Amino acid sequence: MTSTNPAAPAPVAARRTPPLGGFNLTLLKIELRRLLRNRRTVIFTLILPAGLALAFGGQSGWQQPAGEGNVGAYILISMAMYGAALTAASVGSTVALERSVGWSRQLRLTPLNPVAYILTKAVVALSMGALAILTVNLIGMLQGKAEMPVSVWVTAMVVTLFCTLTFAALGVFVGYVVPGENAMQILGPGLALLSFLGGLFIPLSQYADVVRHIAYWTPMYGVAEVTRAPLTHDLPWYAVVNAVAWFLIFIAGAAWRMSKDTARV
Repeated sequence: MTSTNPAAPAPVAARRTPPLGGFNLTLLKIELRRLLRNRRTVIFTLILPAGLALAFGGQSGWQQPAGEGNVGAYILISMAMYGAALTAASVGSTVALERSVGWSRQLRLTPLNPVAYILTKAVVALSMGALAILTVNLIGMLQGKAEMPVSVWVTAMVVTLFCTLTFAALGVFVGYVVPGENAMQILGPGLALLSFLGGLFIPLSQYADVVRHIAYWTPMYGVAEVTRAPLTHDLPWYAVVNAVAWFLIFIAGAAWRMSKDTARV
């Protein structure tokens, strides 16, 4: 009687790690296209910042000098910062919806590296933030009330764009902590409150001493001073420390929650 050995199982090929951990232009295009199809995203990115710029444009006193320009330029930079921060935070918080529908769990089955995933979110947030900044500045140009040198205008836009990374990180952090659509319900009013308290809408000089000293510790204070520095040439060292510290805090928080999430099976 002849015995036969069962065939040995074919070796399983090791899954090849894609270049850059899976970060690629195709993924970026998909993310951008998905966001631009969302009406809520369009409202946050285009309509809300433009409405704020027009609303503040009806105020008096725009022609008073402020740094190398006037008060109109001061307000314009502030509104661009708020619109970009809100947009970047909303993009970052989409991880909450992706987790609620199981999309993040599906991504963990792919070769996509978690760092590449967060980097994709950051680039998308910067892209949408840039769109919000351009919208606000275009409204400002059409109004014709903001006056500042072209070099200051361009520098302020670039600095504002990089400052939005802080709020993209905040959005990711909140998206990993808060479930589903509740993320923007917290971020929206929260950013508005931080903007008022941090001197983005109202100069801190108009606040009481107690409120002003509290404002120095809020996340919006540092970035507000940094974004307006090209115009005002006034940037206290503690404002820079504030901006860097909160950026690192939000990055660390997002990385910590991401590691907790990706560790689940």
